[in-house]
Amino acid sequence: MSERRRGGYHRHRYTIGLPEGATDLPSGVALPLESNIVFMNGISFSKGCYIGQELTARTHHTGVVRKRLMPVRLGSSFTTANLEEGAPLQTQGGKPAGKHRSGLGDLGLSLVRTAHAKEELTVKSRDNKEVALKASVPEWWPEDAKVLN
Repeated sequence: MSERRRGGYHRHRYTIGLPEGATDLPSGVALPLESNIVFMNGISFSKGCYIGQELTARTHHTGVVRKRLMPVRLGSSFTTANLEEGAPLQTQGGKPAGKHRSGLGDLGLSLVRTAHAKEELTVKSRDNKEVALKASVPEWWPEDAKVLN
């Protein structure tokens, strides 16, 4: 696949909030429910055993997922190349709001606290500048998941 086509694919993926690979879903860090794997039918709650099943099932049945992997768009002329993977997100008031995962250009994926998902967020760039960031709710999510705190 050409570099241009690959870039178009990843931009589309980030626009719709679709994670792929170890950068978006780091091993030992990414939880299936926070990563929206359940929305893609990647988890069965009726069969099989897997590592992390107990935590995943308990979280699913309580119905409380406090963070979600969401598509984000950077403000200004910054690109995600200026951001570190795992860079902390903050609210305008300085409260922790999540962590940046990956991106291309002005689009990316971040693990966002659902309580702050509708707010304008900030992240520090590699050169310590504050960058505005806006999360969005993907259209393909189930309706009940689109209602965020």
